[in-house]
Amino acid sequence: MYQKLIIVGNLGRDPEMRYTPDGTPVTNFSMAVNRKWTNTDGSQGEETTWFRVTAWRRLAEVCNEYLQKGSQVFVEGRLTPDRETGGPRVYQRNDGSSGASYEVTAQAVKFLGRPGETVASGPPIPDEPPPEPEDEIPF
Repeated sequence: MYQKLIIVGNLGRDPEMRYTPDGTPVTNFSMAVNRKWTNTDGSQGEETTWFRVTAWRRLAEVCNEYLQKGSQVFVEGRLTPDRETGGPRVYQRNDGSSGASYEVTAQAVKFLGRPGETVASGPPIPDEPPPEPEDEIPF
């Protein structure tokens, strides 16, 4: 089996590095991925998806050294489901609304720009959200 997830976004806070009991470095950071569109009525829509990224060994050390809050990064890795629910980690925001965070184990991290600097990459953002799937995938 094979799984690969690619995300491009900005760090929500400075990375935090620690060491496992056997001395292996591990760094955690949160990443926000934003999507904006224009609805058919002309109003603007916006969505932010949060990812909690974990990097190990040398990648952990490099991320801790060079990344900071606001850094724009490209992360390639795999989704790690919540051990209790098998899905994303669900939490309650300060305003009382529900949110979800997706756990990612990084296999590669590319630094795209300085904090607050945007780097154009990838396909253009569509003007409207994608349509809902009509049928289930038959496998």
